[in-house]
Amino acid sequence: MSVVTPCAESDLRRTVLPNGLTVLSEFMPGVRSVALGAWVRAASLHESAEKMGISHMLEHMVFKGTPTRSAKDLALALETLGGSLDAYTAREHTAYQAKVLDEHLPQAADVLADLIFRPILRASDLTLEKKVVLEEINTVDDTPDDLVFELHNAQLWGNHPYGFQILGTRETVGALRAEDLRALHSRAYHPEQVVVAAAGNVEHDSLIETLEATGWADVPHGRLPLLESPAPIVQTPSAVHFERDTAQTHIVIGSDAFPHSDARRYAMTLIGTLLGGGMSSRLFQRIREELGLAYSVYSFQSFHVDAGMHGVYVGTTPESARAAVDAINAELETLSAEGLSEADVSAGKSQLKGQITLSLESPTSRMYRAAGTELYGEPYRTLDDLLALIDSIDVGTVAELCRTYYSPERQTLVSLGPRAAA
Repeated sequence: MSVVTPCAESDLRRTVLPNGLTVLSEFMPGVRSVALGAWVRAASLHESAEKMGISHMLEHMVFKGTPTRSAKDLALALETLGGSLDAYTAREHTAYQAKVLDEHLPQAADVLADLIFRPILRASDLTLEKKVVLEEINTVDDTPDDLVFELHNAQLWGNHPYGFQILGTRETVGALRAEDLRALHSRAYHPEQVVVAAAGNVEHDSLIETLEATGWADVPHGRLPLLESPAPIVQTPSAVHFERDTAQTHIVIGSDAFPHSDARRYAMTLIGTLLGGGMSSRLFQRIREELGLAYSVYSFQSFHVDAGMHGVYVGTTPESARAAVDAINAELETLSAEGLSEADVSAGKSQLKGQITLSLESPTSRMYRAAGTELYGEPYRTLDDLLALIDSIDVGTVAELCRTYYSPERQTLVSLGPRAAA
């Protein structure tokens, strides 16, 4: 018998089917669409250096066909209905998702179940798909403002999987075999290692019936533990330059932070918003508007199960790279020493609350939020709860975060271009 659990006082509901599949959904009145996704707890975090990129390759390969659908059949199944089918590989999970009209939910559920649990994984398809993934790797190599983040991850995390390239390398991708993909699929693609989430015009009981009718409940229980990953080890802060003949020097300055489970992530997101989150941010106003050193400058942060990171990106001319780094470090030094004023924190709260509220008007965003409660083991919070949590951020907490995480000497700097930035 499945177990149904209401989550807080909201429209989010949770069911665990007898085979271990966890299903969450949130009903959104007033929309005619449904976002449906499945997250597999297997990704680059669980890979060895020798198999780097295997999770991403498997994500590609499941779309190459099943016993009942060709690759073209899978592509047409939802597109001909006006819907979409997509997938991505992240650090900690591989996700497959569909966006369809509410009346087409059964078709979406059927297609997702088919490609996730019943891919053929032919060696002949792998030979061709390797070429596709190698071109994807080439695209990153030819996009320096993407590549510099890969280089920074490797410098920050060293040999830990957080520092791996999700796509893999030319060498590791080239060495993958069909047997490797089948072994990963057999190990990880089981119901108890999958989280299904839906949001939109979908009733939970109806969703469960749809999943049962499309075979999700019939997939056998794998009875295997979740994949594990090594504890992250942060490297000593450093400054490294990678020579490349580019028009700009691309720079990432950043350091490790706390994991997703730490409630301070909302305060760090607020700091990041004020530091470099938009046109009104300190970095945009100083680096671009006042000094004219860059077209693109922004802050970022990400939070994972075991660790997190934050930082700043800037792209500038090689001649201006040193000045841009000095100006960013000056802002970081000020932030570390002084924190943020009460007025700044209040403004940051308003900005962050507005961004969150607007984002949650989308069924896809609601789907991600529903899945996140399960993937990160955190309690579900209604929008009002979330806004109240942001309102509770105090100047003292912000000041402590600024002192601890934003001083320039704590940051690892990676630059990519014709001239070093440090």
